[in-house]
Amino acid sequence: MDLVSIEGAKLGYGVPPQANVLLEVSNAMVRIYKEQFGRGPTRARTYWTGPDLLTTVLEDTLTRAERSLVAMGEHERLRDSRTFFQYATTRQFCDPVERITGRTVRAFVSGIDTQVEGLSIEAFVLHPAGYDGPSRSEASLH
Repeated sequence: MDLVSIEGAKLGYGVPPQANVLLEVSNAMVRIYKEQFGRGPTRARTYWTGPDLLTTVLEDTLTRAERSLVAMGEHERLRDSRTFFQYATTRQFCDPVERITGRTVRAFVSGIDTQVEGLSIEAFVLHPAGYDGPSRSEASLH
């Protein structure tokens, strides 16, 4: 389900204000979650949270098996496995952001709060427009 919001388009940080950029990034993150975990989040919102920072908030991201881990109190195990999968697929997260924004990803930060029904955040620090160096995707290959 691709439920997205374009609220971050109004911030005016000197970044592309097009709501479709935020919508496309949200939809890309939902697709990645569906491919990676077998189900997508029920809600996704992407925001420009600074001139070089793009943040996607995803809600209700846990699979049935992960919900079982929560019920057993295995929050650390769940966070560890989720973080491992996210960073193992850094390229899959960064490439669409670079394609959609036309900017190079400098850093990728992924997190989940297992206490709050699998609320996840994917954050992308972007290089300034016109940067001509390596991206975070390339660094993940080493």
